[in-house]
Amino acid sequence: MPWSKNDYPAAMKNLDPEVRDKAIEIANALLEDGYEDGRAIPIAIDKAKETVKD
Repeated sequence: MPWSKNDYPAAMKNLDPEVRDKAIEIANALLEDGYEDGRAIPIAIDKAKETVKD
């Protein structure tokens, strides 16, 4: 199930909005590639933090 800015996993609720938006984008791409929710969420959060930090 794809996520949006208004409907995202609880694990993303305390992220900065910019990081959260990027994490949602990455997580949705991972889901399309066949990742399961439980694996896509932490990967997306880590990658989003790296991307926004740079």
